[in-house]
Amino acid sequence: MPIVVNLDVMMARRKMSLNELSEKVELTLSNLSILKTGKAKAIRFSTLEAICKALDCQPADILEYVPGKM
Repeated sequence: MPIVVNLDVMMARRKMSLNELSEKVELTLSNLSILKTGKAKAIRFSTLEAICKALDCQPADILEYVPGKM
């Protein structure tokens, strides 16, 4: 998929674990893990908003469009 999820990069920059982020955004570890590994097919705006708020970042810091990537 040409959309790359850089959640792990932002988490590392903020020194936040998956457990911490899970608690802050009130999502299960498994759902966050699916998102983090790029296996998610979609993301709700409310989830994206919660993640951006918890990591103090913009959506573009987490999501990247890479043409031609599959």
